[in-house]
Formats: sequence, C-alpha cells, structure tokens
Amino acid sequence: MTRKGRRLLLISCALGVLGVAAGVVLFALNDTIVFFRSPSEIAAERTAPGTRLRLGGLVKDGSVVKSDNTHVRFVVTDGGADVAVNYVGLLPDLFREGQGVIAEGVMVPDGSFRADSILAKHDENYMPKEVADALKKQGVWKEGETAQ
Repeated sequence: MTRKGRRLLLISCALGVLGVAAGVVLFALNDTIVFFRSPSEIAAERTAPGTRLRLGGLVKDGSVVKSDNTHVRFVVTDGGADVAVNYVGLLPDLFREGQGVIAEGVMVPDGSFRADSILAKHDENYMPKEVADALKKQGVWKEGETAQ
C-alpha cells in the first residue's frame, strides 16, 4: 500500500469514528430534547399522550383552582385554544391569572397536560420568546404590552 493510500485509509477511518460518535451523542440527547408548543399547536397536531413538551401561553382568567396546598389546576390559552394543566408542587411567586407561563410535562390521554415544572415571567416587561412569538401569531400579545 502506498503512502497516499494509507493516509486516505486513516482519514476515512477517523471520519467513520467521528460519525459514529456524533450518532451516539445525538441518540443520547434525543430523550432530553423538549419541544415548545402553544395550545393552538397542540390542538391542531393532536399531540399524542405521553409526549414530553413545554406548553406556553397565558393563564386564563378565572381558571386557577387550588384543591390543597400543592395541587393546582388551571388553563393555559393563546387566544386560539385552551389546554387544561394539572400541577402538583409549589408555584412560582409571580404565577397568577393573565400572566405568561411555561409548563413542562407530558400530555395525558384525556387531552389535558400534567406539568412537573412551572415557569412564570419574572417582571412585567418580560415574556419568553417562544410564548411571545406564539401569542403574536394568534394576535393576542403585541410588542410593548404586558399581560395583565
């Protein structure tokens, strides 16, 4: 085998090993990737039960129901669709009706969402980019306005 042939074989093997390593990393990260969806996207796509995702929108006025110290039910809306959310845990201090929220969890077979973490906006000028984009698309939220 010539010197040029050995070099080509070495480069080919290195690229093969690099490709396999990249494939293994992507496969391992597949379980940790969580996609953001708005209530309208969930309704349109008929998201399958057990799918892990982030749900973002506004907490619908009059929808928050606290059954005991840590169990809370509320509805997230983007103006186009609503999704019922069940959460067990402590809510952020800034969580309230009419405010932006992101809930991370899984869809359940009855069409509601079981959240295992809740994120609320941190001041009156901040809206998570994904939530703002989804609300702008629905015509509910405009730049410079706050969700009251």
